[in-house]
Amino acid sequence: MRRYKQRANSAVQDAKSEFKTILQLLKTKTILLLSCCMAYSGLELAFYSGVYGTCIGATTEFGAAAKGLIGISGIVVGIGEIVGGGIFGLVCKNNRFRRTSVVFLGMVVHFIAFYLIYLNIPDDAPVVLKTSTLNKPYLTPSISIALLCSFLLGLGDSCFNTQLYSILGRVYAEQSAPAFAIFKFIQSIFAAVAFFYSGYLLLTWQLLLMVILGFIGTLCFFMVERIQNFSVDLQQEY
Repeated sequence: MRRYKQRANSAVQDAKSEFKTILQLLKTKTILLLSCCMAYSGLELAFYSGVYGTCIGATTEFGAAAKGLIGISGIVVGIGEIVGGGIFGLVCKNNRFRRTSVVFLGMVVHFIAFYLIYLNIPDDAPVVLKTSTLNKPYLTPSISIALLCSFLLGLGDSCFNTQLYSILGRVYAEQSAPAFAIFKFIQSIFAAVAFFYSGYLLLTWQLLLMVILGFIGTLCFFMVERIQNFSVDLQQEY
């Protein structure tokens, strides 16, 4: 009985210690800057995992195939994640100079996907419930373009996630658990926010929010990488 009490007390103390560490890390400049990138990953996580499939299913021009495309879109997103994770997670994991390039590529890939979605999917697709879309997009909705966007969304997401894990693991090598907990917390909060407003905002505004936050998050990531490189250079000099 005493042994179980000791284990319980030890677990409580460890939890308190981890929580204090998380609060301390939240005040650091690195986490504050990376929080923008983490927040963006939450918004686009909600978009590709829930909102975009709903938009495809609600597109009138896809006809009877629209509902079936939701599942296919999810599979294609997964393929994009696998391709990006394999290339950028394994090949570039030991090269810190490539992190900014990968994140920049992820931003460009996502912006291309957002632009194609804006042209290909009706603006009212996220807000319709039991009916199909009434608005007309700029292009005639194309299944191939819709699935291409799914692939690009998965590919871009893998760019951000692999490099966020990489930089957190490098900067907070001895405090990795609290750092990753902060990442998942911020990501989950913004994903929940995105799911909340997704049924009320038109597609254009949702895409615009992600473009703005994605650009800011990428700039903040560049700043963190520059700070870390500068710190490494100073340590090498001394």
